[in-house]
Amino acid sequence: MKILLVEDDMEISAMLKSFLMTENYEVIAVSDGESACEKFFSDDFGLVLLDLMISKRNGMEVMGKIRESSTVPIIIISAKDTDSDKTLGLGLGADDYITKPFSVTEVLARIKANIRRTTQYASGTSMQQPVLIKGALTMDLNAYSVKKDGKEIELTAKEFGILKLLLQNPKKVYTKEQIYSLVWNDAYLGDENAVNVHISRLRTKIEDDPHNPGYVVTVWGIGYKAGDL
Repeated sequence: MKILLVEDDMEISAMLKSFLMTENYEVIAVSDGESACEKFFSDDFGLVLLDLMISKRNGMEVMGKIRESSTVPIIIISAKDTDSDKTLGLGLGADDYITKPFSVTEVLARIKANIRRTTQYASGTSMQQPVLIKGALTMDLNAYSVKKDGKEIELTAKEFGILKLLLQNPKKVYTKEQIYSLVWNDAYLGDENAVNVHISRLRTKIEDDPHNPGYVVTVWGIGYKAGDL
C-alpha cells in the first residue's frame, strides 16, 4: 500500500513517514499543494494523508482536485479542530479527520480502518445479493459501482457503505451511532457531524432533490432508513 503524505511540518512529516514505513507502508512525502497534485496524478496511491494548511495550493484545493477523478480514501490531519472546519473538510470529500496533536497509533488505526473498508467494498464480499436495485438506482456490490438511470455515480467508500447498509436492510431504521459503528467500523464517540455530512453528500449525488430525499430518508428523532421508492 502506497500512501501520499502531504505535510509542511518537516518534524511531523518525518515522524509519520518513519513510523508508517515500520508498518510496511510505502510513504511518499511532499510539503506543498502543487507537489501533492503532481505526485498523486503521476503515481498510484491507496490513501492520502492531507494537512490543510499547506502552501501553493491549500489542502481543500488539493482534495477538490483529487475528488474530480478519484475516490481514494483521504484523511485530513489538521490543527483546525472546529466543527465548521470538520464539516467543510468532510463535505468536500474527506473520509476522515484527525486533529493535531495526535498519536501515531491513532493515525495508523484510522489508516487501517479506511483501507479495510475500501478493499472490502472493492472485493465485493457479498454473494447473496450482488446487485441491489432501488428506484432508478442499481448498486453492484461485486463491481463496487452505483448507477442511476444507467449513469455511473462516483461514491467514496463511506458513501458506498452507508448506501449499501440501508439498501440491504430496507425496513430497518438506523441511528447515527449504529451507522457510524457499522460503516466506520469504529467506536462511536458522539461525532454526529461525520454521519450528517456523509449523508448530505450522498444525497447530493443520488437524489433527484436532496432537500426532499427519496432514497435516504430521515426518521426524525431516530436516524435514517432507505426510502420506499
